[in-house]
Amino acid sequence: MRHFLGLMGKTLFIALVLAFFVIPVLWLVFAPFDAHPSLTIKAPQFTFHNFEVLFQTPGAIASLGNSIILALGTMILVLVLGALASYALSRVKIPGRDILLYTLLLLSSIITGTAAMVPTFLLMVKLGLIDSQLGVILILGSGIMPTVIFILKDFMDSIPKSYEESARIYGAKPLRILWDVGVPLARPGLATIAVWAVVQVWGNFLVPYILLQTPSRTPAAVVIYTFYTEGGQPNLALISAFSLLFSIPVIAMYFFVNTRYGFRFYGGIKS
Repeated sequence: MRHFLGLMGKTLFIALVLAFFVIPVLWLVFAPFDAHPSLTIKAPQFTFHNFEVLFQTPGAIASLGNSIILALGTMILVLVLGALASYALSRVKIPGRDILLYTLLLLSSIITGTAAMVPTFLLMVKLGLIDSQLGVILILGSGIMPTVIFILKDFMDSIPKSYEESARIYGAKPLRILWDVGVPLARPGLATIAVWAVVQVWGNFLVPYILLQTPSRTPAAVVIYTFYTEGGQPNLALISAFSLLFSIPVIAMYFFVNTRYGFRFYGGIKS
């Protein structure tokens, strides 16, 4: 009897956890096609009118393009600089290297974007990068860079040094070795970092909201907060349709990378 009650308790707990995650997904799937969407989950009165209104809303679709620019720009920045830094830290013995890495990782977790927003804003003013997508990319990239370096370093550590020694025999320079040896072997880690960086940028609201002033440069994570009715109530028809479009690029990227490389946060080669 005790075993049966324990099994029932575990089953109920798992069902509640699944419901907690599945219910919002069901709303995201059904509400955009409902003629009268609400916060409840119900069989939709099927229509495409919500998407027609969304495509006619000024700046809505263009904001998705802005989000892609910010996400891809940040992803390229952290992949390039993160690969260079992690490879250097992996191969060059620097006193206090590990302490430095853990300190950077700790500080990046403690000092969040909200806490650092005032000095960040003043820095962007001094650099003339206010209302610039480049400024947003630099701020977002610098915020996640310590974590990127910390993860990629483990992949670089797992690459046998004999591979690099063979490349040096043929006269390859460090950058050539990184490109021809390090990058191919660390490809799963780079793919994981690419998706993670895009996710971190894709839904970021605070940084672009403060630094970008021109509506035509505003990303989707900011634009979605402007969908209100004339009475000041959230426009669920626009929000639901926009949310579905907003989630598709990240989901597609996740499945592509997971199918091709899988997601691993550790090196896969043992010397």
